[in-house]
Amino acid sequence: MTSFRRAGLLLLIVVAVAGALFVSLQLPYRDFAAEAFVRFDRGSGTLAMARALQQAGVIRYAWQFWIERAMNPSAKLAAGEYKFDEAASVSAVFRRIARGDVYYFELSIPEGSNIFEIARLAEAAGAMPAQAFLKAAEDPISIHDLDPAATTLEGYLFPAKYRLSHSTTAAELCQLMTTQFRRQWKKLAGPSADPHRTVTLASLVEKETALAEERPLVAAVFANRLKIGMHLDCDPTTIYAALLDHRYRGTIHRSDLDSKNPYNTYQNPGLPPGPITNPGAESLAAALHPAETQYLYFVAKPSGGGHQFSETLAEHDKAVRAYRHGSQDHGSQEHGTQSQKPAAKASKKA
Repeated sequence: MTSFRRAGLLLLIVVAVAGALFVSLQLPYRDFAAEAFVRFDRGSGTLAMARALQQAGVIRYAWQFWIERAMNPSAKLAAGEYKFDEAASVSAVFRRIARGDVYYFELSIPEGSNIFEIARLAEAAGAMPAQAFLKAAEDPISIHDLDPAATTLEGYLFPAKYRLSHSTTAAELCQLMTTQFRRQWKKLAGPSADPHRTVTLASLVEKETALAEERPLVAAVFANRLKIGMHLDCDPTTIYAALLDHRYRGTIHRSDLDSKNPYNTYQNPGLPPGPITNPGAESLAAALHPAETQYLYFVAKPSGGGHQFSETLAEHDKAVRAYRHGSQDHGSQEHGTQSQKPAAKASKKA
């Protein structure tokens, strides 16, 4: 065989092998069940990525990914978590990672959610075990520069939608939420605002009304009571105290009202030691700027849709009687919110 023929044969072999390799990169492959999740940490090299994809059943051979990388040397492969739920070619997988088509899901935290409720939501979403979140949320060190008196992150886990991956840790989620709180606080508060007092007051406002127009009025009631040394008699604080004592049974009982827990504002004067939930921006704004009123009381309107605010105990007692009469007419029961039960308590302490 002449050298010319040998060179030609070698060229044909090279072309055939290259063609076979190219085709292998374009053939869809899948060796996993419903879906596969693969995470690449920052700094992961091509070899580590290739092995992870092979082990997850996303590609058949690790060397295929290497070939694709050799064909695209300038591509930047993005770290993060990727979800695969159908057969795909090596080239398609490579392009997804080069695009940074990172998988995430949204965790929505409603305004007024406390750390226990957030923990349950995170677990229900498959983000993390509830206990893992609670453990992270009970460490206040990340917020101590803003509120040295904080004993947990309660109040500073801002309610919003968050993008998470399955590898998001509880500490990372807490960091996302406190970072969002800091953004909101910077927009709303001046340099002289007291974060601990404001957030604590805002958390009470958040739990007492869902109506934006009522929040400054509720904040005013609490602020006015604080000025004259009157107990706040706020039912949500009683509930939170029962939660902390692992005794809450869905409704407020006399034993809850009589509890000496520091968070129970029926038994303890002033604000509770800290926030009882995580308030939204409107409640924070209300706590920073309460309405200018003389109101000391409020009770739910018998027809629903808000509260009746009163300056005097006589006015309040009248509103309470109207509420109770309306509740009986509609066959409903008292909710156990501050606007209901304080009627008897406040009459003794006013």
